[in-house]
Amino acid sequence: MAITIRNASIDDLDTVSHIEAECFPKAEAATRNSFEQRLRAFPESFFIAEENGNAIGFINGCATDSLTIFDEMFDDISHHKPDGKYQTVFGLDVMPENRKTGIAAILMEHMINEARAKGRSGVILTCKESLIHYYEKFGYRNLGISKSVHGGAVWYDMLLNF
Repeated sequence: MAITIRNASIDDLDTVSHIEAECFPKAEAATRNSFEQRLRAFPESFFIAEENGNAIGFINGCATDSLTIFDEMFDDISHHKPDGKYQTVFGLDVMPENRKTGIAAILMEHMINEARAKGRSGVILTCKESLIHYYEKFGYRNLGISKSVHGGAVWYDMLLNF
């Protein structure tokens, strides 16, 4: 398995929109418009995993000074602070047929390493209860139930301090 990680560009808009639709319920999935804004605002923290030149997953998020993600961040790029203390993870998507192969871990490690290289204080994300244990393997700490109600789900705030 030859996996490469690269920065996404606006040319990847259709691809990331398709992958997101495969990975999340419609109520939770980011819209094409949201991805277009993200690709234009923070391509430096939007990474695609490819296998043999085919996109099979991605990770993305803005930078912020907030310790937690709030719902407005997902669709309003004005919350992106290029010099923010924390890197967010809005989504970690891997195509269903490529799951349980380590792709998500490769993407997460890449995002963590990029955040460290940029001098950030850490990485934040929200996840469902069933994924808390997975993110703890990377060193994230569960801060409890999030104020986020994105997509009508219950989310947990996770923090990885460097």
